[in-house]
Amino acid sequence: MKKLLILSSLIALLFNTQAITAHAVITDYSLKITPIHANKADQVELSFNSKVELGLSQVFLVRKGDKHELLQVSSGTKQGQIIIHIPALEIGDYALRFKVFAADGHLTEDIIRFKVSQ
Repeated sequence: MKKLLILSSLIALLFNTQAITAHAVITDYSLKITPIHANKADQVELSFNSKVELGLSQVFLVRKGDKHELLQVSSGTKQGQIIIHIPALEIGDYALRFKVFAADGHLTEDIIRFKVSQ
């Protein structure tokens, strides 16, 4: 009986652990490979491990002085991929701050820092 109780507790713990990790976690982004060049509008691709609800999600461009600008986003070609439309930027340091809702309703917030070069 004691072994059955321990086994059922371990199984319950396993299922609870999977529920905790259901957040939309960023798995890749195009800035790792493709930089943003100065004075040219561009786009950044973010890939998540789960489907993203675009209507409930926001991505901000963060400029020097902590100035936030809401950016336009669209769905990518793959599940969990979003495309962020970046305006023409001057040379300098920037960040993308995103608040993304996974299809299961979990919120993920993070910041990706990047440099714009010539």
